[in-house]
Amino acid sequence: MHVAIIGCGQLARMMALAGWPMGIRFSFLANPDENIDCVEGLGTVVRGQDGLEGAELYQALGCPDLITVEREQVDTSLLVSLQPSCPVYPQPEAIQVCQHRGREKATLEKLGIPIAPYRLADSAETLKAAVDDLGYPVFIKSCEEGYDGQNQWRLTTPDQLSALLAERDSWPAMVVEAKVSFEREVSIIAAQSADGSQVCYPVTENAHKSGILIRSQAPAPNLTPALEQQAQQIVQRLLGHWGYVGVLTVECFVVGDQLVVNELAPRVHNSGHWTQGAGVCSQFENHLRAICGLGLGNTQPLQNAGMLNLLGVMPPASIAASGELQLHVYNKQIRPRRKVGHLNLQDQDALRLSQRLNALEECVYSDTTI
Repeated sequence: MHVAIIGCGQLARMMALAGWPMGIRFSFLANPDENIDCVEGLGTVVRGQDGLEGAELYQALGCPDLITVEREQVDTSLLVSLQPSCPVYPQPEAIQVCQHRGREKATLEKLGIPIAPYRLADSAETLKAAVDDLGYPVFIKSCEEGYDGQNQWRLTTPDQLSALLAERDSWPAMVVEAKVSFEREVSIIAAQSADGSQVCYPVTENAHKSGILIRSQAPAPNLTPALEQQAQQIVQRLLGHWGYVGVLTVECFVVGDQLVVNELAPRVHNSGHWTQGAGVCSQFENHLRAICGLGLGNTQPLQNAGMLNLLGVMPPASIAASGELQLHVYNKQIRPRRKVGHLNLQDQDALRLSQRLNALEECVYSDTTI
């Protein structure tokens, strides 16, 4: 089996590392200026260029059996051009929705899935009207290319809005969201095969700093069965709506006894890295199993599992050498706030795991501000 991956980042790397033991070969499509260190040695890398698409691109990638993506910010018309040559998963339709916050929220609304109140804006006038309508505080997010805290603003006063409006003359398409008073942030990751079979991982609790995921723990401590069921119903509704094939991630806020969806990711996800070595079939393996029709794997961890992101830092040597942790390095150059690796750990006791994660974060980031 030969799978081509659109993108050459750490998610492509971890998919390939999960697929090699299964006998799957890989090739990769890189943007013209994309760094390929993450996938060095894992398969042929093809550089994208103007006009390279369809059958010609398919042949350049080595005539793969299947094509998948590691990110949602891809040219979906390019994906459509490849479909006559081989299956492309997830489907371009789902990717196109998830790469634009406005389309994503409209889809969630249509399916009756709870989301925060929002308005769309694309100018100073419509932005001001949206804020006036929703009231403070609000979050402003660009519809495209907004991730890890990029192209996002939190406003609590009219003076902040005036300052933001003075910064530029033109505006991209934006979503303006009312603040949600939530207790915690969680995510659920599920996989679906072409035959409709599904699996869900336990709901994961996530913590962020400066808009970037810093750590995750699964199963989410003290989550009620009702909220776990809600999460599964939400992700299953989306899988069914698209006839989706592959891994889909749904990020949510916990608001009392209800989940409010924040974002979707049509791919393997940072909050699922704990699945590596947790006594389960990892999200990366299950994505490949789903798209290759190999039968989905067990998603239940043998212990409580946690993950700490390495953002612009590598852990001290004493931590890296610990037999109690798994260190995953992405072969990236270290830059502030850049995801360069992560640490995974497990524990039979959920509270003890949480304490270990807190202590690990303090140690790793003792001299670093995220």
